[in-house]
Amino acid sequence: VQLQASGGGLVQAGGSLRLSCTASGFTSGPAVMCWFRQAPGKEREGVSCVERTGGPTYYADSVKGRFTVSRDSVKKTLYLQMNSLKPDDTAVYYCAARLYRVVVSSLFDPRVYINWGQGTLVTVSS
Repeated sequence: VQLQASGGGLVQAGGSLRLSCTASGFTSGPAVMCWFRQAPGKEREGVSCVERTGGPTYYADSVKGRFTVSRDSVKKTLYLQMNSLKPDDTAVYYCAARLYRVVVSSLFDPRVYINWGQGTLVTVSS
């Protein structure tokens, strides 16, 4: 199983970026795909998750109204559209996936995921 994340970069505050994460090796579509991020000196935190295409989406309070998660089952790709970026959004962003569902309260717990992408750096300048 491989997850390949891309789309990070340097952007000014207020700008936008779109992250992508392509999954391969799954025998069936992952039940859950998520974005996490980790800023220097901080713990990895959940940003957004989506269940199967067209299913429920979940967001951390810090990104609600600014970020939009989506997935394309045909392309086996997870996306994160990030708008109105802030310097506090600066972090390495990781995609993660689970073959089976998990209770909602655990979606943002990194310990429940064993499949991770390599991370893509997002830097937001003020």
